[in-house]
Amino acid sequence: MAAGDSADELAVLRARVAALEADKAAARPPHHRVRSFFSALLIVVGCVLVPLGIVASWTADIVGDTDRYVQTVEPLASDPDVQAAVANRVTNALMEHIDLPALLEGVAPADRPLAEKALGKLGGSLESAVSSFVHDRAQDIVASPAFETIWSDANRAIHTSVDRALTGSDEGAVKIETDTVTIDLAPVIERVKQRLVDSGMEVAAKIPEIHTDFTVVKSDDIGKVKTAFALLQAMGVWLPVIAVLLVVGGVLLAVKRRRTLVAAALGVAFAAIVLGVALTVFRTVYLNALPSTVSPAAAGSVYDTLVRFLRTSVRVFATLGILIALAAWLSGPSRPAVLVRGLWHSGITATRATADHAGMRLGPVGPFVRRHRTWITWILVAGAAAALVFWSYPTGAVVVGIALTLLFVLAVVAFLAEEPADRAPAGPPPAGRSPKGPPPPPDGPPPPAGGPPPPAGGGAPTPQV
Repeated sequence: MAAGDSADELAVLRARVAALEADKAAARPPHHRVRSFFSALLIVVGCVLVPLGIVASWTADIVGDTDRYVQTVEPLASDPDVQAAVANRVTNALMEHIDLPALLEGVAPADRPLAEKALGKLGGSLESAVSSFVHDRAQDIVASPAFETIWSDANRAIHTSVDRALTGSDEGAVKIETDTVTIDLAPVIERVKQRLVDSGMEVAAKIPEIHTDFTVVKSDDIGKVKTAFALLQAMGVWLPVIAVLLVVGGVLLAVKRRRTLVAAALGVAFAAIVLGVALTVFRTVYLNALPSTVSPAAAGSVYDTLVRFLRTSVRVFATLGILIALAAWLSGPSRPAVLVRGLWHSGITATRATADHAGMRLGPVGPFVRRHRTWITWILVAGAAAALVFWSYPTGAVVVGIALTLLFVLAVVAFLAEEPADRAPAGPPPAGRSPKGPPPPPDGPPPPAGGPPPPAGGGAPTPQV
C-alpha cells in the first residue's frame, strides 16, 4: 500500500471519529445540562453557607450557652497575660483611692518621727513603693487557686448579663454604651482590699466601694450586634444542616457523581479554610482597634480562647472534606487510584496467604464475610458517620482517628473475605468431572495449537498439559 493511501485512510478515520463524537454530543439529552447546572448551583450555595453555618453553630453553642461559655473561658484564669491585666487594672483602681499620709496612722506614736523621716527620704518613690505592694497582693490573688473560682463565677454572671444585653434586655451589670460593652470589677476589688488588710495595710479598709469599668468588646457597630446575635442564635442548629443537605443534594443530582463528590468535598474544605484565614485576619484588625487602656496581650488571649472551638470546627470541616474527596478519588477509575487499590489488595492477599500457611483457620467466618461483604462495608461506613455526628465537639484529630479506625476495620473485613491460599479459584467443574475426586484421564492427545475446534457434542476440550 502506498504512503499516500495510508495518509488518506488515516484522514478518513479521523473524520469518522470526529463525526461520531459530534453525534454523541448532539445526542446528549438536554436534561443532563439542566441537572449539571442545578447540581453546581446547589453545591456552590452549600459551600458558601458552610462558613456561616460554622459561625452560627459556634454562636448558638458558645455565646448562647452560659455553661459552655464558662467552660470555654476557664483556662483564661491561668493565662499569665490575663492575670497581669487583671492585677494592673485592680492596682490602678485602688491606688486612686489610697490616702498615702493615712498610712502613718497605723504606726506607733513613738515611731512616727522616724517613719516620717524615712518617708520624706522616699519622696516621689513612696507612691511607687505602695503601688508595688498593692500590685503584689493583687498578683497573689489572681495567681492563687481561689481565683479560678472567682473567675468562673464572675464570667457566669458576665455571660448572663451579656446575653441579656445582646438580646435586648437592659438588666444586669453589663451595659452597652455607644460602641463599648463594659463590666464592673467591684467584686474583684473588694477581694483585693481584704487581702491588703490581711497583709497589714489597714488603711485599705477605709477605701470606699469602687466601681470601675472593664472593656469586654469595643466595636463601632455594636448596635447591629443584637440583630446579628438573634439571627445567628436562631439559625445555629439548622444552618449547618442546610449547608450539608445542599451539598449532598447537588452530588446526588449530578450526572457524574464521583467526580462531583470530589469537587464538592474539596469545596467544603476550601470554604472552611477561608473561614480560618478570616479569623486570623480579624484577630489582627480587632487588636489594632482596641483602646490604649486595654492590654493587647490579654485581649489576644481572650480572643484566641473564645474562638478556640470555632477554629476546631474549621479543622473538622477541612479534614472531613479532604478525607471524603480522597476516598471518592481512590474509588475511581484513574490509573493512580487503580494502582493504590491494587497495592491494597496485594497486601491483603499476601497477609492472608501467610496466615493460611501458618495454619490459621477461620471456619464459617470467612464464607459468611464473603457472602455479606457489601452489607458489612456499608454498615461500617454508616457506623463511622454516626460516631462522627454524635461525638460531642469532635476535633480534627477525632476525624482522622475515626477514618483510620474505619480503614483498619475494612482491612480486617477484606482479610476475612479473602479466599484461602490453599483453595483453587471457584468456578464450574468441567464436564464429566465431579466436584470431588481426581479428574478422569484424557480421551486423547490435545489438539495442536491453532487446530480446528472440537466437533459439536464432542464434550468439553481437555486442558493442555
